[in-house]
Amino acid sequence: MILDVLCDTLIDALRLLPFLFLAYLVMESLEHWTGGKMQEAVKKSGKAGPVIGSLLGVFPQCGFSAAAANLYAGGIITMGTLIAVFLSTSDEMLPIMISENVPLSMLGKILFLKMFFALAAGFLVDFFFRKSTEMQIEHLCERHHCHCERGIWRSAFHHTWKIFLYIIVVSLILNFAIALIGEETLAALVQGRPALSLFLAALVGMIPNCASSVILTQLYLSGVVSAGALMAGLLSGSGVGFLVLLRVNEDRKENLQIFALLYVIGVGVGALIQLLGVAF
Repeated sequence: MILDVLCDTLIDALRLLPFLFLAYLVMESLEHWTGGKMQEAVKKSGKAGPVIGSLLGVFPQCGFSAAAANLYAGGIITMGTLIAVFLSTSDEMLPIMISENVPLSMLGKILFLKMFFALAAGFLVDFFFRKSTEMQIEHLCERHHCHCERGIWRSAFHHTWKIFLYIIVVSLILNFAIALIGEETLAALVQGRPALSLFLAALVGMIPNCASSVILTQLYLSGVVSAGALMAGLLSGSGVGFLVLLRVNEDRKENLQIFALLYVIGVGVGALIQLLGVAF
């Protein structure tokens, strides 16, 4: 059984490798050509910040959530804009689903819902949590949390190799769990506790690392978690944005407030999707 699981996992991962590299190469190229313009658009967005943030956050870029955290700490964008970027960011979900050849309709539905709820939450946060934005350039650090300066090809290879390893580890854990417990038992464990799966998925999403989106995407594609749980985790997560915010924003109470908002929004939206029976 162990040998079968190892072989199946490695074969499945190797099949994804060229598609994963191609997806990252395309995205690194887009960021190289448009990344600076996108950040400038967020800086100049003003009250329309949540609109711009939710739209641009959908595109998976290695440092966009980190850049938004820096801009917020520098007083350039509002909390609503930051929340919109964090909610719409999907980190590694998009390249993994592209490499798995999921239907474009599924991808479109997920991205649209994330963008919609990010936009709505951003405006609500700006309405209830008003804070003056005073530019403090000395607080900004320009993208040193990202590896994009290595060049398009090296950066794409770096991301591909790192996520490839994550996929192997996560897939091994999932495959062993399924083999030992059984697909029916594992599915019943989660499906029998829909509320618990939402809270757990949102907690996984809060992990400030791309591993969280890898885990959630693999769990959903394996049929272990529901669409509501997937959305709860993807909304609450923002990749390395959390770590950057903790480092550059000195107001710890405010940081906790932002994290709590993201978690509550993630669980709430996930519950709504689960209640309405939305499927991707």
